[in-house]
Amino acid sequence: MFSGTQEIEKNLIKICAEEIFKAEHGQYDGYVASGGTEANIEAIWIYRNYFVEKEDADLSEICIISSEDTHYSIHKASNLLNISNVVVQVNEYHQISIPELERNVSKAIHDGKKYFIVVLNMSTTMFGSVDDINAVTNYFNLLHLNYKLHIDAAYGGFIYPFTNNESNFNFKNPDVSSVSIDGHKMLQAPYGTGILLIRKNYMPFVCNDNATYVNGKDYTLVGSRSGANAICMWMILHAHGSEGWTKKMRELTDKTSDFCAALSEMEVEYYRNPYLNIVAIKSKYVSAELAKKFVLVPDTHEGQPQWYKVVVMPHVHHNALSQFINELALELQ
Repeated sequence: MFSGTQEIEKNLIKICAEEIFKAEHGQYDGYVASGGTEANIEAIWIYRNYFVEKEDADLSEICIISSEDTHYSIHKASNLLNISNVVVQVNEYHQISIPELERNVSKAIHDGKKYFIVVLNMSTTMFGSVDDINAVTNYFNLLHLNYKLHIDAAYGGFIYPFTNNESNFNFKNPDVSSVSIDGHKMLQAPYGTGILLIRKNYMPFVCNDNATYVNGKDYTLVGSRSGANAICMWMILHAHGSEGWTKKMRELTDKTSDFCAALSEMEVEYYRNPYLNIVAIKSKYVSAELAKKFVLVPDTHEGQPQWYKVVVMPHVHHNALSQFINELALELQ
């Protein structure tokens, strides 16, 4: 059914897995999901079933490890799959705190946990922070713990690999098992365009062959999926090309750097990863009126925000950024 659309989806997965995330040819699987939430849940579902079937694990022996800044879909996965989620505090750079990780994992082991599904962020939703993958995997490898590593790159997947040549959030890193990315964020595709990329031989752990009326088996969480979304992402990537998209993303981070330089000149406190286009400004510098005027995103809609987020996108001109800086400067004066 829809064999032409399927070929386009396969080519899209190939582009993302091999060209962006450096997988070896034919050593991966993947599909276009309804978004990063589904892709994250699918990965955790796969690893839960892997531990149960291959390691004879009890659900009480499996746990998710994630940071307090991790996307809420990980909490959904914990609830749906009936496995606990150990939430680790972040450090001043909004990365998983390694001392806190050691403390939490030691407690989890004491409580009977033997199998770990580790979720690391390649850009958190609010801060654009990127976890220290080497520090985390070195810790798990040093203790010879049984773990699978999933990278939540829902936001950063279509920018961070293009702006940071030294990134090892990819399949060249033997510790990485899967990655989720969203087309409806940086790629600006319609909603419903997430992608799961995973190493070969893991998808069978969620295979469902009960739908005998379908010519083929189902390995996905939602079953029926929109082929139009796969076509849309394929078209966008082919329209830009690798060099074109790299240029576009680097121009975006340059524009964000200029914005941050202006904030620094005014001694405004903010957080920003240099390879991304998210700037989180401490709320004490920004009035509620100014935040509303420029549609800044608060870290909470309940109570007093601590941070306001600016996302510098291609359609945001320097004039708009300058206007915000000028009005912020007047307020601070």
